[in-house]
Parts: sequence; structure tokens; C-alpha cells
Amino acid sequence: MDATGLAKLLSPTGWALLSALPPYDEHRAMALSERLRKEGIDAELVAAALTQSRLRAKAHAKFGDFADGMLFTPAGLEQATRLVVAAHHARRYTAAGITKVADLTCGVGADSMAFASMGLTVLATDVDEITASVATVNLRHFPEAEVRHGDGLVTDFAADGVDGLYADPARRTSSGSRVFDPHAYAPSLDALLALRATVPSLGLKLGPGLPHSALPDDAEAQWVSVDGDVVEVGLWFGPLAPEGPGRSALVLGAGGTHVVRAAPDGPAVPDVGPVGGYLYEPDGAVIRAGLVGEVAARVHGRLVDRTIAYVTSDALHDSPVATAYRVHDTLPFGLKRLRTYLRERGVGRLTIKKRGTAVVPEQLRRQLDLRGPHESTIVLTRVAGTQQVLVVEPVHATADSGGSDGPSGGAGSGEDRA
Repeated sequence: MDATGLAKLLSPTGWALLSALPPYDEHRAMALSERLRKEGIDAELVAAALTQSRLRAKAHAKFGDFADGMLFTPAGLEQATRLVVAAHHARRYTAAGITKVADLTCGVGADSMAFASMGLTVLATDVDEITASVATVNLRHFPEAEVRHGDGLVTDFAADGVDGLYADPARRTSSGSRVFDPHAYAPSLDALLALRATVPSLGLKLGPGLPHSALPDDAEAQWVSVDGDVVEVGLWFGPLAPEGPGRSALVLGAGGTHVVRAAPDGPAVPDVGPVGGYLYEPDGAVIRAGLVGEVAARVHGRLVDRTIAYVTSDALHDSPVATAYRVHDTLPFGLKRLRTYLRERGVGRLTIKKRGTAVVPEQLRRQLDLRGPHESTIVLTRVAGTQQVLVVEPVHATADSGGSDGPSGGAGSGEDRA
């Protein structure tokens, strides 16, 4: 969206058109566009309105019904913080006694909306003029929020009365490719970290793939997941990190809000042992934070392999930060052996989970060629250094119901269903 398209969209005619559009349906969008143009509506306005309708529909996953009154850019929506997470960000600032936050890379204004809704005064800036204009629209209901077009890092924080800083640096190139080097963020991580010498209350939202080696010693690094999807790591400094430096995981979902932290003397180091009656898959945020040992301690369990983020236990323990499976069988991996095992049990529908193996689930499924009436779940992983197949069943499907290749690696295991 360029400046002309945005101006037309913000006109009384444009806003009325956007408000009158039916729920977005990609299969009917072309026909709707043609009909609107035939009715004499400006083609550029029609294109801008339908683009916003499409982005609003996509934004419901992050903003719920609030999306229907917002504007977006594609890049801004991609990076925007989910409102449920932004609310947790804002609570850190209010708990720390912050009164005015400078959102240095405000994007479409998601975090600034959360700050302002919590009663904080907000100075929101963005280097992109269109994005700053979009943020102005989205913050129109918050008189305590001011949006500026410009480089937030050169703000005179003292003159503006700012006592808290927040930034979510761009981690994609103009072509959409991901940027993994923190030095190549825009602004760079080093430039942002330097700001805490001026304003100690600094919060940064970064990609969850940030390596532990890049964590500053004085930061609380908190990985966040929403409904099992790891969405960010936040770095919090000064009064915004009341628990002090270290790693933690914030798990948000239908089961509520749960925080996992390392013990004061450091993360627990779990034992490694044989597969027991239950298998636990820690939440991806826990895995990213390197806190699988904390889950093992909670369920009185052990790792199946030192390099794999699966925990096993001899008893069932309720854990809101791990998914539990009952283990029915364990066998060495082998195509013929597995095919025979599943066919003998009439399995035709198979969920394949994998961690620590190069097996491609779809290829394996074709090779197994299953046709039975029953359903099963298998886990392909390493157990004590060898490739094994665990035949499991999710605990929530039984009557007793009450990510990465390593404990500090990626967000979760691969899974394939059919």
C-alpha cells in the first residue's frame, strides 16, 4: 500500500467502503472487485480496500475482533505481537512503575495499543512513513498515545519524559527473507542494547531462534508460546526483570498461563534412562529456554536420550507445560518390522511424530501402505543413542486423563497426520 492508496482508504468514501465489505472470501474477491469497479468505485480504492479486508481476516488470529477496526501492512501484520502476548509485555511496565513507554519500532501499533490500554503514556515511532500512518489509525482511540514518523533511537528520552523503552526490530529483509544474525536486525541488537545505559527499563521482542550465546548476562530471557506455537523471546532489563537475569518460559493456552523458571542454582540437569510407561513432550517455549530438566523434575522423569527433548516417567503426572502420552510399546526402527507390527493390529490411520531422525513421514507412510480400520500414534526418535519407534497414545484420549532435536534446541518435534 502506497501513500495514495492509504489516503483514498482513509477518506470518508474509502472508510465507508471498507466497513461495508462482506467477510473476506478469496474465492469471491475477484468477482467482488469487478462488481465494485463497475459501480464506478475507483479501482485503486477497491484494490486497497480488498487488501485490507484480506489482511483483517488474517489478523483475527492475533487480534480477534479488534482486527475489524484496524489497518495493516503485510510486513507489519507478519511481525505484529499477538494481543494476548502484548498484554503480558504491558504488565511488566506497569508492575515496574513505568509511566511513559517509547515504542521505538511500533509497526502497526500492537504493543502500543496494549501499553495504552493499561494506562501507560506511549510515544510510538517507526522509520516507515506508511507504517507510522497505519499505527496512527490503530491508536486513534488512545489519546495517551502519540505516533511519530522517524528513527526512535535518536529520541531525546529525557526531554520526552520517557522512563521505559520497548523495541521489536525487523528480522526480515525487504524481500521477505528471515534475518538470523542479530547484528543485521533493523535496528541492530547492539544498537538497542546500548540504550539501557540511558534508560535501564528496556524490553526487546526477538525471534525465538535467538541462540543462548547471544543473551546478555543482565537479561531475563523469556521464550513465549501461544497454544503450542513458540512466537518470541523477550529480553527484559532493569526493573522490567524483577526476578533477575536468567531464562524462563511463558506458556499461554487454553490451560491458562504458566511460567517455568530455572532454580536459583541453575537449570536442572535430568538423568537419562529407559523408556517408562509415559512419554512427555515439553512445550516448545520450555525447550527453547533450555528448561526441559525442569519438566523432568516436575514429572519425576528422565530423558530418553541426552540429545533429545523427550522426557519419560514411570507414572502419569499432570503438567500444563508438557503433552503426555501413554507408551504402549517400544521397538527398534525397521521398515519391515514396523509394517508388520502395525498391520497385525489393523492400523490404517497413523500419526507420525519425529525428533532426532531424518525419516520423512510422508515417505514412510507410503512405504508402510496401511489400510486397517484402527488409528495409532508413533514417535520416531533416539533412545540411548539408537533409533527407536515408540507406539504411544495421547493421555487426553484415555480414561485416566486428568520441537527440536535437543533439550535446548528448536521449538518442537515434527508431526504428520493422515
